[in-house]
Amino acid sequence: MHNNLHAETINSTHLILNIDNLEYNTEREHLIIPEYGRHMQKMINHAKTIEVKEERNKIAKAIISVMGNMQPHLRDVPDFQHKLWDQLFIMSNFELDVDSPYEKPTKELFEERPEPLKYPQNFPKYRFYGNNIKTMIDVANTWEEGELKEALVYTIANHMKKCFLNWNKDTVEDAVIFSHLYELSGGKINLKDSKEDLSDATSLLRSKNKFSNNNNKKGHHKKKQRKRY
Repeated sequence: MHNNLHAETINSTHLILNIDNLEYNTEREHLIIPEYGRHMQKMINHAKTIEVKEERNKIAKAIISVMGNMQPHLRDVPDFQHKLWDQLFIMSNFELDVDSPYEKPTKELFEERPEPLKYPQNFPKYRFYGNNIKTMIDVANTWEEGELKEALVYTIANHMKKCFLNWNKDTVEDAVIFSHLYELSGGKINLKDSKEDLSDATSLLRSKNKFSNNNNKKGHHKKKQRKRY
């Protein structure tokens, strides 16, 4: 009985000591790259405290080796080692003084904000045409006058008409498409006085429906061929 009581006292003491040593995440050091874990961060922090540079170089190479083993799926990626060394310096807050086989990144370069991306120009009035149609029109504007450009322009106009019909199932006059094309081209493509008609709405919609029906038939045929077990 006495031995059991003594054992319980020791276990309770160990439990109290462990509780006292517990750390909350909010009290722990911030992980710069969490994917490598807290132990890796502590190894890098320890490497910064070593006074002899030769020893720091050895530990840095050992850390790089461990980091590489943690990401074996990236070993065949070009410049993988370069990426690991960059991450090592980033995790050391650029305070680790070791010899690197690559150019050392700087804190200023790392914190520099990238230039804002250029988003494609959007035309709220004509969203149903899509942004690619503007690119096609811009290309047509660079072509010299001739049969090829004329064929491209009418191809664009027919595509615009098809997009319009996809958005609005009712018919649309060619004059409307020509007006939109004139506006989107900055007045450089003018078909308003053209005597040539675009494809009629029925044929444009029929080609779409035909394509959709063919896909449905293929899917239906596959279902019939499927074996049941």
